[in-house]
Amino acid sequence: MHARGHKIRPPVLVVCDDQLKFEITTIQYLIISMAMSGFEGFEKRLELQFFGDDPVMVDNNLGLRLLGFESLEQVLNAVQCTVVSAVANQYFDAYVLSESSLFVYPTKIIIKTCGTTQLLKSIRPLIHYACNLGLTLCSCRYTRGSFIFPKAQPFPHTSFKEEVIYLEETLPTNLCYRKASVMPSKMTTHSWHVFTASDQSHVIPKDIYTLEVCMTELDRVLARKFFQPPGGTKSGDIAGKEMTKITGIGDINPRAMICDFAFDPCGYSMNGVHNDRYSTIHVTPEDGFSYASFECVGSIYDDDIEHLVGSLRKAVQVFRPGTVSVATTCSSHEVWTRVAHALEPLGLKCRSCAADEFPAAGSIVFQTFTARRK
Repeated sequence: MHARGHKIRPPVLVVCDDQLKFEITTIQYLIISMAMSGFEGFEKRLELQFFGDDPVMVDNNLGLRLLGFESLEQVLNAVQCTVVSAVANQYFDAYVLSESSLFVYPTKIIIKTCGTTQLLKSIRPLIHYACNLGLTLCSCRYTRGSFIFPKAQPFPHTSFKEEVIYLEETLPTNLCYRKASVMPSKMTTHSWHVFTASDQSHVIPKDIYTLEVCMTELDRVLARKFFQPPGGTKSGDIAGKEMTKITGIGDINPRAMICDFAFDPCGYSMNGVHNDRYSTIHVTPEDGFSYASFECVGSIYDDDIEHLVGSLRKAVQVFRPGTVSVATTCSSHEVWTRVAHALEPLGLKCRSCAADEFPAAGSIVFQTFTARRK
């Protein structure tokens, strides 16, 4: 995994100490800051939903999927990341990015990026391109955990307050129902940041859930499986497929079509596609700031609710983390109550649980777990 740089020369900073005075660009400053700390695994996640008056665009599973690749590249350039692999089915398109993932549905876009990406800068171009397709933004949801290296983050991600100000100024006025909240836990290093906004017409699906899992302090032996051998010549696609197999990631949801990629010298990303549902995993395996995430979406009205417990358990077993946080977004209580049942048999104890209601998302429950060995 790696960060991308600007193509234009940004403002200059002057750095001084007793022996040295030199000039560096702000982007170089961020890269230096990141190198002094480590790669930021915790992702920022943005979900935008749209509506349109043309039923043909939606009924034929087109809509936002009509966006040309050049348009998507312009959006990702603003974010500072690129596409490295992609797969699609009749329902949506899934892209593995240099920093995490992008999912494009007919009326919904989900972007999830790690490192020092500037995710919120994707909002304006996405609204513009959607408008050209006759689509109007009706809801926005932005979520993230607590950064491991917050001082390395660029504008507008220097703080949650700064992010909220940027969102408030960027989103159109028709999204009038807004709420921002930091959901706490008993661990000061783990909290869940949420901003939602919606218009009067947005209806929250009662059955759909989203599970966002963040894992830190990965088992060192298991984390080594996400390193490529020194001097290796395999492509990211081939190495990614091998990692999917040897780590057991391919067994988490055997029904899914997997698009995977391994980074050099280390790091891994995958998107799983099954009907209209996605799952995604991202790994930053370096010791000292190791991190992995697992996200999936499903419905409480089919067998996915039972499948969820097994998938969550398998995903966590791949990494055997010391700390796990789980954010469950769903209007029903059917899902979050089963999270502990999935994790406790793995030796993880629930340390805290916080819940809140949001106008564009419904109920969000944030739970943290630590290994009993801690």
